[in-house]
This record gives sequence, structure tokens and C-alpha cells, in this order.
Amino acid sequence: MDFTTSLDHSLFVYRTGDHFLALLIYVDDLVLTSSSPVRCCTFKHYLHQCFKLKNLGPLKYFLGIEVARSPHGLFLCQRKYALDILSESGMLGAKPVAFPMEQSHRLTTESGSPIADPSRYRRPVGRLLYLTITRPDLTYSVHILSQFMQDPRQGHWEAAMRLLRYLNSCLRQGILLPVSNSLQLQSYCDFDWANCPITPRSVTGYLLKLGPALVSWKTNRL
Repeated sequence: MDFTTSLDHSLFVYRTGDHFLALLIYVDDLVLTSSSPVRCCTFKHYLHQCFKLKNLGPLKYFLGIEVARSPHGLFLCQRKYALDILSESGMLGAKPVAFPMEQSHRLTTESGSPIADPSRYRRPVGRLLYLTITRPDLTYSVHILSQFMQDPRQGHWEAAMRLLRYLNSCLRQGILLPVSNSLQLQSYCDFDWANCPITPRSVTGYLLKLGPALVSWKTNRL
């Protein structure tokens, strides 16, 4: 059985006829999926002959991502990971807010005086970057805050704490991959017409949907 790799060198894909099998590897953890349960079992038996494996059954948790199954499809979220961020930052009991960042925030490199311990800012913002894997609603805010990691100021700290308060209000949000899918690719894009307060450039954002399912999103400065 010969696998091919894509741009992601930890993902291996095997195709033959109408059958499909994919293997995702991270260190010593494997996620295996296939269009054929028989081929999936055959490949697991083959791996077990080559290595000592422990079959954990249907996927429920992988690299901080929780997987829940329902008749509607697969739901991916990072609730436990988000709770860890809030607990580590002392924000579990913080008053929730309805949106993550002020629309006209105007944050710059000179937004207030430097904070005493920059690591208190860098740690939660760095962890929030991984949370955007299942939370497109956080992407823009995390993009803005991550620009000030080198020299965080008081204004940046207050914006980061607001984002954590928003996170506290919607811990269960995530991505639904529905069972029924039209496989029609749709894209949406928006930008703010050179409204970046740091440079005379635009901040743009896009998202891609495969049918009703979100598959890719990003915020970037042009």
C-alpha cells in the first residue's frame, strides 16, 4: 500500500478506485479514517504487526480538539483548551462580554506604558493562536494582539483581557462538519480600506466554505 503526501507532511493519503484512506500522524499519535471500514481495519491490523499499537476507538480528542458525533455530523471544539487558558490567566470568573474587540480599537505600538511582565501577555495570546483552529470568530482579534508580542503595552493588555472575557461567554463554540454536503466551494472576503493604525495598509479577512462547512479562514495585513 503506497501513500502520497500533500503540503502537510504529517498527512498521508491512499486512493484506489472509489476507496479513500487518510492517516494523520503527530509524534506517536495516529488518526485514521477511510471510506471503507474493511480497509480501515485491514490497515490497522497491518500497523499492529509492524508496531505495538493501542486502538483508542472512535476519535474523541486529538491535540486539544474535542470531536463529538451526532446524526447531523462531526462537531469540533476546543472547550477544555479554552478553559485551560482562562484558568491560567485567572479569568474563569470574569464578567463576559458580547464581542471580542472594539471595532475602532486603534491599537498601536505606543498604546500605553509597557507592562511590567511581558510574559503575562505573550503566554495567553500565544495560546489563543492555536484556539483559532476551531474559532474563526477569534481570528481577527488574535491577529491584532499578536502584532505586539515584542513590546506589549497597557492598552494591548486590556484588549487581551477583553478577548478572554468574550471567550468566557462562548466556550462551546466550534465548527460543524455536516453529514450532508453539496461540495460546492464558496469564498468570502472583506477588508478595511487602509484603516490599519500602524501602517497605511489594509487588514483583510477571508473564509472558505465547502457546502455549509467552514474549511479555511485567515486575517492578514496587505
